[in-house]
Amino acid sequence: MQPDFWHDRWRTAQIGFHRAAIDDNLIRYWPNLYLPKAARVLVPLCGKSLDLLWLRDQGHAVVGIELSDIALQSFFMENGVTARRRALPRFDLYEAEDLECYRGDLFELTPEQLEKVAAVYDRASLVSWAPERRDRYVDHMTALTGTGTQTLLVTLEYPQTDMKGPPFAVDSAEVHRLYSRHHSIRELARRDVLGDEPRMRARGVSSLTEVCYRITRL
Repeated sequence: MQPDFWHDRWRTAQIGFHRAAIDDNLIRYWPNLYLPKAARVLVPLCGKSLDLLWLRDQGHAVVGIELSDIALQSFFMENGVTARRRALPRFDLYEAEDLECYRGDLFELTPEQLEKVAAVYDRASLVSWAPERRDRYVDHMTALTGTGTQTLLVTLEYPQTDMKGPPFAVDSAEVHRLYSRHHSIRELARRDVLGDEPRMRARGVSSLTEVCYRITRL
């Protein structure tokens, strides 16, 4: 989707995609990455997710990237986190203890800004891109990471004809098409979550499976 779409969603508080709780997949499967506590973790399109705080509580240095300033200001205010805001070329940077959040375009982010990222947590990023934009996204994320960087990826599988995304359906074949050239891929879990998603049911989705992957940069 285009930036104006997401700016409008945050401006009009149409943020049904936001979860007011830590994601179950993160709690269950993050240990499968076997990361040292001080590992640097990137969270693309982080919104105002509480997952940022959970990752920081594990001892990680967390870096978020988000297009909407409303989302980031809400995150820091609602969670009582004090942050210093700095203007950078192409970004505003919010800095708190073991937590940095870039406000700007993900595609402008460089490896030099991120330093060395040990892991990526992608719950809401890949599924937010329309099919024609996914290759660019995965190519950019590949460029931002190095050999051994791991990604905990969460996707949704449902009949795309049931609903116009976002979130978009991304099945296993698409995950392998996008990532297999530069990554090894391991499916960790899949579960039927339609009963937990009244918003998706209301939009006409007839079946919904959440799938969690561990993806390792080669």
